Amino acid sequence: QLQLVESGGGLVQAGGSLRLSCAASARTFSSYAMGWFRQAPGKEREFVGGINWAGTNTVYADSVKGRFTISRDNAKSTVYLQMNSLKPEDTAVYYCAAAARGVTKQRLDYDYWGQGTQVTVSS
Repeated sequence: QLQLVESGGGLVQAGGSLRLSCAASARTFSSYAMGWFRQAPGKEREFVGGINWAGTNTVYADSVKGRFTISRDNAKSTVYLQMNSLKPEDTAVYYCAAAARGVTKQRLDYDYWGQGTQVTVSS
Protein backbone atom coordinates (compact mmCIF):
# COMPACT_ATOMS: atom_id res chain seq x y z
CA GLN A 1 0.00 0.00 0.00
CA LEU A 2 1.06 3.55 -0.70
CA GLN A 3 -0.40 6.84 0.52
CA LEU A 4 0.08 9.97 -1.59
CA VAL A 5 -0.52 13.60 -0.61
CA GLU A 6 -0.17 16.48 -3.09
CA SER A 7 0.66 20.06 -2.17
CA GLY A 8 1.85 23.29 -3.78
CA GLY A 9 -1.17 24.23 -5.85
CA GLY A 10 -2.55 27.73 -5.98
CA LEU A 11 -3.44 30.72 -8.11
CA VAL A 12 -0.86 32.06 -10.54
CA GLN A 13 -0.89 34.44 -13.50
CA ALA A 14 -0.24 33.20 -17.02
CA GLY A 15 3.47 32.87 -17.61
CA GLY A 16 4.17 32.16 -13.96
CA SER A 17 5.47 29.06 -12.22
CA LEU A 18 4.43 26.61 -9.54
CA ARG A 19 6.14 23.61 -7.99
CA LEU A 20 3.90 20.76 -6.91
CA SER A 21 5.00 18.13 -4.42
CA CYS A 22 3.68 14.67 -3.72
CA ALA A 23 4.69 13.08 -0.44
CA ALA A 24 4.46 9.30 -0.25
CA SER A 25 4.85 6.45 2.21
CA ALA A 26 8.56 5.96 2.84
CA ARG A 27 8.92 2.18 2.85
CA THR A 28 7.87 1.31 -0.71
CA PHE A 29 8.01 4.64 -2.58
CA SER A 30 11.26 3.96 -4.45
CA SER A 31 9.87 0.79 -6.09
CA TYR A 32 7.10 2.65 -7.96
CA ALA A 33 7.02 4.66 -11.13
CA MET A 34 5.24 7.94 -10.46
CA GLY A 35 2.93 9.99 -12.61
CA TRP A 36 1.15 13.32 -12.60
CA PHE A 37 -2.34 13.69 -14.02
CA ARG A 38 -4.75 16.60 -14.17
CA GLN A 39 -8.48 17.01 -14.50
CA ALA A 40 -10.34 20.16 -15.50
CA PRO A 41 -14.08 20.63 -14.89
CA GLY A 42 -16.15 18.59 -17.33
CA LYS A 43 -13.11 16.80 -18.75
CA GLU A 44 -11.50 13.42 -18.24
CA ARG A 45 -8.38 13.02 -16.18
CA GLU A 46 -5.36 13.30 -18.48
CA PHE A 47 -1.73 12.29 -18.26
CA VAL A 48 0.78 15.07 -17.62
CA GLY A 49 4.10 13.37 -16.94
CA GLY A 50 5.74 10.29 -15.49
CA ILE A 51 9.05 9.18 -14.02
CA ASN A 52 10.50 5.72 -13.44
CA TRP A 53 11.47 4.32 -10.06
CA ALA A 54 15.12 5.43 -10.31
CA GLY A 55 14.37 8.88 -11.70
CA THR A 56 16.38 8.14 -14.86
CA ASN A 57 13.53 8.25 -17.37
CA THR A 58 10.73 10.78 -17.82
CA VAL A 59 7.73 10.99 -20.15
CA TYR A 60 5.54 14.03 -20.82
CA ALA A 61 2.32 14.89 -22.56
CA ASP A 62 2.85 17.00 -25.67
CA SER A 63 0.83 19.81 -24.13
CA VAL A 64 3.35 20.34 -21.32
CA LYS A 65 6.63 19.19 -22.86
CA GLY A 66 9.29 21.87 -22.53
CA ARG A 67 7.37 23.68 -19.79
CA PHE A 68 6.93 21.07 -17.05
CA THR A 69 9.60 18.94 -15.38
CA ILE A 70 8.99 15.91 -13.20
CA SER A 71 11.59 14.76 -10.70
CA ARG A 72 11.80 12.65 -7.57
CA ASP A 73 13.79 12.37 -4.38
CA ASN A 74 13.52 8.83 -3.10
CA ALA A 75 15.36 9.68 0.11
CA LYS A 76 12.52 12.10 0.91
CA SER A 77 9.80 9.88 -0.60
CA THR A 78 8.66 12.82 -2.72
CA VAL A 79 7.95 13.45 -6.39
CA TYR A 80 7.82 16.96 -7.84
CA LEU A 81 6.25 18.70 -10.80
CA GLN A 82 7.90 21.99 -11.72
CA MET A 83 5.50 23.97 -13.90
CA ASN A 84 6.83 26.94 -15.85
CA SER A 85 5.26 29.22 -18.45
CA LEU A 86 1.82 28.34 -17.17
CA LYS A 87 -1.19 28.88 -19.40
CA PRO A 88 -4.88 29.26 -18.53
CA GLU A 89 -5.50 25.85 -20.11
CA ASP A 90 -3.26 24.32 -17.43
CA THR A 91 -5.97 25.08 -14.87
CA ALA A 92 -7.04 21.80 -13.28
CA VAL A 93 -6.84 19.64 -10.22
CA TYR A 94 -3.46 17.92 -10.32
CA TYR A 95 -3.07 14.39 -9.00
CA CYS A 96 -0.01 12.28 -8.37
CA ALA A 97 -0.20 8.54 -8.80
CA ALA A 98 1.97 5.45 -8.36
CA ALA A 99 2.34 2.54 -10.78
CA ALA A 100 3.98 -0.78 -9.98
CA ARG A 101 4.68 -1.70 -13.63
CA GLY A 102 6.79 1.22 -14.77
CA VAL A 103 6.17 4.52 -16.53
CA THR A 104 2.83 4.60 -18.31
CA LYS A 105 0.32 7.12 -19.64
CA GLN A 106 -2.66 4.90 -18.88
CA ARG A 107 -4.80 5.88 -15.91
CA LEU A 108 -5.81 2.29 -15.17
CA ASP A 109 -2.16 1.25 -14.80
CA TYR A 110 -1.75 3.41 -11.71
CA ASP A 111 -2.43 1.64 -8.44
CA TYR A 112 -2.53 4.53 -5.98
CA TRP A 113 -3.77 8.11 -6.20
CA GLY A 114 -3.56 11.24 -4.12
CA GLN A 115 -6.52 13.53 -3.46
CA GLY A 116 -5.31 16.29 -5.77
CA THR A 117 -4.27 19.92 -5.51
CA GLN A 118 -5.92 22.80 -7.38
CA VAL A 119 -3.91 24.83 -9.88
CA THR A 120 -5.57 27.92 -11.31
CA VAL A 121 -3.89 30.02 -13.99
CA SER A 122 -5.39 33.43 -14.70
CA SER A 123 -4.95 35.42 -17.89
